[in-house]
Amino acid sequence: MTDFLTRRTTMVDTQIRPADVTKFPIIDAMLRVRREMFVPDEQRETAYADAILDLGQGRSVLEPRTFGKMLDAVNIQGNELVLDLGCGLGYSAAVIGKFSEAVVAIEENLEMAVEAEKILAAEGCLNVAVVQGKLVEGAMQHAPFDVIVIEGAVEEIPAGLVPQLAEGGRIVAVFSQSGQGVVRVGYKADGRISWRFACNAFAPVLSGFEKVNAFAL
Repeated sequence: MTDFLTRRTTMVDTQIRPADVTKFPIIDAMLRVRREMFVPDEQRETAYADAILDLGQGRSVLEPRTFGKMLDAVNIQGNELVLDLGCGLGYSAAVIGKFSEAVVAIEENLEMAVEAEKILAAEGCLNVAVVQGKLVEGAMQHAPFDVIVIEGAVEEIPAGLVPQLAEGGRIVAVFSQSGQGVVRVGYKADGRISWRFACNAFAPVLSGFEKVNAFAL
């Protein structure tokens, strides 16, 4: 029988801590959330690998280091409402929910959203609400959000997400640039977002977050 607790501890000790992710709430959450429950059965044995896990349907679980660095950089507080875009089967939302007030997790794929809701309920994640809908549209009905976390790479941020971020709020994403990636945190002030570099990282670009090129005749 696989000892997933040992693998989870090893993941934190060999992937998260060495990446200078030191905030206790993040470390504690990643030690407590059973990552193997949020992937298909055939991927459970590799759930704690230092790799991106492909869930299909254009969705993935970010590698632990990247996810941990994103959370460390965006610095979520216990009284904050978080929008988690592209939650897949719910792992990211489960982790964030351990140290935030509440999480609204958006998943575009209906079957995946239904499954995520079931898993999160079974794992006791009572402060996470899964909403099925288009990622690029966010969840205006629940806005404003103190923090927005995007679970995949972007080439640009859809304009419709900016009004959903509270004044003084933060947004974090992996930006894809010519095959390379960087994590940036955006800070909203006076209705505009200013971006700061956090670290290098890679993630697949989410559908709808590609840069639209304008063609001139």
